[in-house]
Amino acid sequence: MRKRDLTKIFAAFLLTGSVLAGCGTDDKNSDEKTAASDESKQVEKEDESEEANVDFSASFEEAKAELSKAKEDKEVYFDKVTSIYQDDLQELVQKRDQEFEDTVDEHISTALEAGKDGSLDQVVVAQLFDKLMQKVFYTTMKHEFTEVAENWGNTEEVNEEIEEAKEFYEILEPTVEKRDQAYGTKMIDAINGGFSEMEKAVEEDDELGFQLGKQVVDKTLMKTFYLASGALPNGYAMKASMEAKEDAEAAKAEQAEGWAFYQSLASYLSGNAPEEAEMINNQFDLQTDVTSIDPEAVNHAFVRGFSKIALHEYEESEEYWGEDKSAITALEGALFIDLISSDIKSLMGEESYESLSTNAQSYLEAVKSQDKEKAEGLRKDLEKMLNDVMAKANK
Repeated sequence: MRKRDLTKIFAAFLLTGSVLAGCGTDDKNSDEKTAASDESKQVEKEDESEEANVDFSASFEEAKAELSKAKEDKEVYFDKVTSIYQDDLQELVQKRDQEFEDTVDEHISTALEAGKDGSLDQVVVAQLFDKLMQKVFYTTMKHEFTEVAENWGNTEEVNEEIEEAKEFYEILEPTVEKRDQAYGTKMIDAINGGFSEMEKAVEEDDELGFQLGKQVVDKTLMKTFYLASGALPNGYAMKASMEAKEDAEAAKAEQAEGWAFYQSLASYLSGNAPEEAEMINNQFDLQTDVTSIDPEAVNHAFVRGFSKIALHEYEESEEYWGEDKSAITALEGALFIDLISSDIKSLMGEESYESLSTNAQSYLEAVKSQDKEKAEGLRKDLEKMLNDVMAKANK
């Protein structure tokens, strides 16, 4: 592997990503946004029949199987992988790039080209392809959920969208299962429960119930990506750091896995905790010396970042009191607390976590029952406890 070439490639990756991420946060002319949205929807409708004929799971697995030869020091036929990607997967990736102002297609295409010409280690390429495609399947689930909300009332259409989301989730399920086994969590059960809640909500014409079920699925997948990237002791920040003590070149693949898994979380964190987001991204950046990765610092940055997001959700819950969004953001706050539950236990102790978790659930119930006095007291307790967590994680 030619190290200087690798550095140039990832410099291009990160520069493009950061520029577009910045564009995503700027205010734009609302007419332009509306026009772009309408145009996007029209394109989606025209492409639906073609998309339905693609078995995304089979194509993804076929491409991964070819790329997995890299781990066995066998020759990888990159023309085959590129052909599968361009014929079956690229259009989906480009749609999500357009919708979420992202650059995944450029990242994957560049990685495959670099793998073919030898300027990027083939094992690294395999990991980037795998984890970045997982991000696309995740954002496609989010797209389907948006479609459900837009078509609410059309039961047949809504059920079809939920089924499509479940099909994309099935591709991600092995990643969830792997983290459940590594951490003793029950995220598969939580996600299945979230889908059940959504389906029940459609039957009962309960749009709030759908939104709550959706949040469970969405945030549990975010937890999966976090456990894979920055959690202790089994995240890729730790794995790369440990591997680097023995073989720094081999550790680059694990650093790449951490970076690629983090991409599913990056926009959420950068919008709410930019300092922490930048720190995490810099640690996973392949231009960073892998021997300098500090897994505890990465972990603490995640904890602070998700705590800030939880605090923001509780602020919104207060702001939208009396509306459905108040309950939705109350649940999101609780889910972000759950997301870093093992970290809070390590930092604050089991008893403090149980108190925080109980208060989060009680706050959600108070919001649902519109008990404002009780909710205000609980929210203040939650804010204090989350600030204490951030102070502990302020390494």
